[in-house]
Amino acid sequence: MSSELIQSQADYRQWLGELKTRFRQVQLKAAVAVNSAMLQFYWDLGADIVVKQTQFAWGDGFMKQLSADLMSEFPDMKGFSVRNLKYIRQWHEFWRSTAIGQQAVAQLAQSPVSQILSIPWGHNLAILAKCKQHDEALYYAQATQTFGWSRSVLVHQIESGLWQREGKAITNFAQTLPAAQSDLARQMLKDPYKFDFFSLSKEHTERELETSLVAHITQFLLELGAGFAYIGRQVPLQVGERDFFLDMLFYHTRLHCYVVVELKTVDFEPEFAGKLNFYLKAVDEQLRSEGDQPSIGLLLCKSKDRLVAEYALSDIQKPMGLATYTLSHTLPEALRDKLPSIEAIERELGLDVVGDDSAQEGRGGGV
Repeated sequence: MSSELIQSQADYRQWLGELKTRFRQVQLKAAVAVNSAMLQFYWDLGADIVVKQTQFAWGDGFMKQLSADLMSEFPDMKGFSVRNLKYIRQWHEFWRSTAIGQQAVAQLAQSPVSQILSIPWGHNLAILAKCKQHDEALYYAQATQTFGWSRSVLVHQIESGLWQREGKAITNFAQTLPAAQSDLARQMLKDPYKFDFFSLSKEHTERELETSLVAHITQFLLELGAGFAYIGRQVPLQVGERDFFLDMLFYHTRLHCYVVVELKTVDFEPEFAGKLNFYLKAVDEQLRSEGDQPSIGLLLCKSKDRLVAEYALSDIQKPMGLATYTLSHTLPEALRDKLPSIEAIERELGLDVVGDDSAQEGRGGGV
């Protein structure tokens, strides 16, 4: 085979690969365009149904007739069932009561509620079913568009009450970060964090909590939110002649900074903030690279006194936030002895823990 032919085949394969990529991009754009166009049609259809039923007092019999006529003409369209037509009417009525409700669809693109036309119909139905307030519904529509949530993730976030929890952690970001960074960092944190994806006894230890979070790292990252990348647990730092260990270390890809998470299974105490401040200084000096923003700390405690927390963080030099966590499921003490020990779970998962609690001077639980 001649070198010209070989080169020609290589060029063809490269061109074919580029062609496939371009077509997939066109498919994606087409899917988005079709979804948006269909939702605009649904919006108009919902408006028409409301007007017709108001003007002519047409009841459910009208919906059944309309469904039958449309499905007869478009048999492959699943969106014309009686149930979906009622959803379309309900969806339109829900959103038309907002400030933009009476605008034409063409004007919706200029409004914040344009997000409802940019996410799939199934997502819209989930929001419609689970959100009672427009602000809450719009928040989840915008978040779905921004983060590309699947429908199952969207439902999980709504059921976990993310809208009520986001940005509620106590922080000192306004005093320790530039304004733009402060706002992003504040939105990054929530209160409380809900760890409903594993079970622990009511009197669980910090080691048990930490191991369970690592064992369920995918769910933990989902609860932390977009942008968190897991680096490790019990990350060692040496300061002087002493070794210290960070409970958990993350990197936030949107904020471009390290995030140190310290776990406390007790009520917040002011000295916790001082220890985390020390950790953040060490991370900034030993791990932070050019281009990284100042590291941020997150204290997760069993509970807190808000005024005590605000006092404690007010004079801390490093940016940090304080939040609580909840466990939806706790194990009865009688069952605890029948389950594998935390050491057995760590061995099963291949988790490498340096020493034990008493041997780690700087371990998160050793304040």
